[in-house]
Amino acid sequence: MKFDEITLEGKYVKLEPLTEKHKEGLCEAIRDGDLWNLHVTLVPHPSDIDSFINTAREVRESGDGLCFATINKDNNQIVGSTRFMKANIPNQRVEIGFTFLSKKAQKTRMNTEAKMLMLSHAFEQMQFNRVELLTDYLNTKSRNAILRLGAKEEGLLRSHMVMPDGRIRDSVIFSIIKGEWPGIKQHLAFKINEQKTVSTTGM
Repeated sequence: MKFDEITLEGKYVKLEPLTEKHKEGLCEAIRDGDLWNLHVTLVPHPSDIDSFINTAREVRESGDGLCFATINKDNNQIVGSTRFMKANIPNQRVEIGFTFLSKKAQKTRMNTEAKMLMLSHAFEQMQFNRVELLTDYLNTKSRNAILRLGAKEEGLLRSHMVMPDGRIRDSVIFSIIKGEWPGIKQHLAFKINEQKTVSTTGM
């Protein structure tokens, strides 16, 4: 089983499988806030966007996951990217990660709705039992935002990654499991309809 190249669409945001056609819009989103300079994230510099898109294609072709361009439905502008990754089909689990949003799209409902669309697809269409989310231990904003989604913190992965600047990163791992999803889905729907939510830029 592999991820179909499916577009996920809500009221505020649309997630399209990332391709070369999204290149310029994605670069503009990254420039809004100079996202590559955030030391607790893994956002590509615009000059590295070709490699980023090529890797997204390889991920899709290998069955490891599916990378999306995140699009604001109000103006059809690309505001970032997110992806399913590190899929383990036999054990019915997948990670949602590599999420970033332009500065103007942060602290809006778009990230929450994007996560709801992806979680719905993972649990209801793909029939996964578990979805994981990881973030840098130092990224307090991201950690708090993941908790607000309804995920549970499971622990600290020490010396988990080497960041582009050479820093050895500790990562915090969170998860949502299938039995929790109906309640979390209701919670997210309320947040989308009633609240201005904080993004998880940099997961």
